Amino acid sequence: MEATATDFGIKQALNQLGVKDINEGSSTGSLSFSNGDILESYSPVDGQLIGKVKTTTKEDYEKVMDAATNAFKIWRTTPAPQRGEIVRQFGDKLREKKQALGKLVSYEMGKSLQEGLGEVQEMIDICDFAVGLSRQLHGLTMHSERPGHRMYEQYHPLGVVGIISAFNFPVAVWSWNTALSWICGDVCVWKPSEKAPLCGIACQNIVAEVFAKNKLPEGISCLINGDYRVGEFMTKDNRVPLISATGSTRMGKIVAQEVAGRLGKSLLELGGNNAIIVTPDADIKMTVIGAVFGAVGTAGQRCTSTRRLIIHEAIYDKVKTAVTDAYKQLRIGNPLDETNHVGPLIDTDAVKMYQKALMSVVEEGGTILVEGGVLTGEGYESGCYVKPAIAEAKPHFKIVQHETFAPVLYLLKYSGNVENAIEIQNGVVQGLSSAIMTNNLREAERFLSVQGSDCGIANVNIGTSGAEIGGAFGGEKETGGGRESGSDAWKVYMRRQTNTINYTTELPLAQGIKFDL
Repeated sequence: MEATATDFGIKQALNQLGVKDINEGSSTGSLSFSNGDILESYSPVDGQLIGKVKTTTKEDYEKVMDAATNAFKIWRTTPAPQRGEIVRQFGDKLREKKQALGKLVSYEMGKSLQEGLGEVQEMIDICDFAVGLSRQLHGLTMHSERPGHRMYEQYHPLGVVGIISAFNFPVAVWSWNTALSWICGDVCVWKPSEKAPLCGIACQNIVAEVFAKNKLPEGISCLINGDYRVGEFMTKDNRVPLISATGSTRMGKIVAQEVAGRLGKSLLELGGNNAIIVTPDADIKMTVIGAVFGAVGTAGQRCTSTRRLIIHEAIYDKVKTAVTDAYKQLRIGNPLDETNHVGPLIDTDAVKMYQKALMSVVEEGGTILVEGGVLTGEGYESGCYVKPAIAEAKPHFKIVQHETFAPVLYLLKYSGNVENAIEIQNGVVQGLSSAIMTNNLREAERFLSVQGSDCGIANVNIGTSGAEIGGAFGGEKETGGGRESGSDAWKVYMRRQTNTINYTTELPLAQGIKFDL
């Protein structure tokens, strides 16, 4: 691979991660058979070709599944705390390679270096969480209605977990699923986004070191590369009892129908159209910080990005001025340069979607407050850099109801009490993340009540973007209803079994039925 036009140690990072161009003998990590078409990965940072990988054919996939199913027979009988020890070692390897992997995430996906490093830190955090959880995969003990009987429930691994991840978090979401799957006794087959395949190879290389050191089969973690057609190998496969898919609602509906058709399980993390409600009792400074980061972080390409700012009419002008002034301070450029706040969109298709959204809001009667546009010239050669935009709009606008995966923020005005704002917030088909900015306890509690936010995440005095590992992550409605990461999200990766033990010399039947022989 050639050095990038603006080299920030990318070649060194790739070497540390064992990621090589296919022409140099691409290291595909643990365990990948790839003999298909060539997939090229270009950086949205500078438009440079980073490397090439081969996609997975159906024949390759069958080899992967053979390796995974054979590895499962070994892995499921390994005691859970020992599985946790492997995850601990994986977390330590991530600590060693955090800088290198964070740089690759930033360069291949386009998010800021700080966010790239933060994504790797999320991987480390979920490993720590999973290690502790490996000693807590507990079920309940229940009292039986029959004398001399004991009832309890336990959890067993499912088998092969299929993971389909999106470009915007090319490594963290995989780790959320993988760390929990592994401690639960499952093995994983991962199809990373075709827009960030090298991040997938890097992760597989890292975990391959851990497996080799512990003399474990590579099939515990498998990698397949390609577009949606490769993902369909898993969604249609009865040998894959659980599909965890992250991406658009359109994609999720297809996956859900396919998996449900074979009575499999699906964990879906789909679109978000997230809002912050700003009441008259809000702290304006905190509001601006939360709204701006939520709207422009990762160039608006987070599922939890702030799309709508619902502001009470009494403070609308004040908040509008504060937010638009803050946008004037944003620096847009190479995300590996830590002085920049906003990097590029993932590709030129995303740029076209962004431009279409700005045209649509004007056509529907909205007003552009902070002008958008595509940046050109030195440093912007990839054609993927855009200016974060702000528009005044109405809640019913079609474009406001739609999730635009780009840095476009819509300001919406509400009047009356907080119930009116909540109605606007809930009036979209997505239900991932939500927030309210207020120092009024009653408003905050109303927002969190059964009559409040209908989202899977509801925050008070913090923004919509970002989530802690300890809490379950996911949303409702067309966000899919799945939960990943913390709390008891581990249960989706296991099958529940109820057990009854009779330690008497008699066999009483349920409901007093008599059946004497």
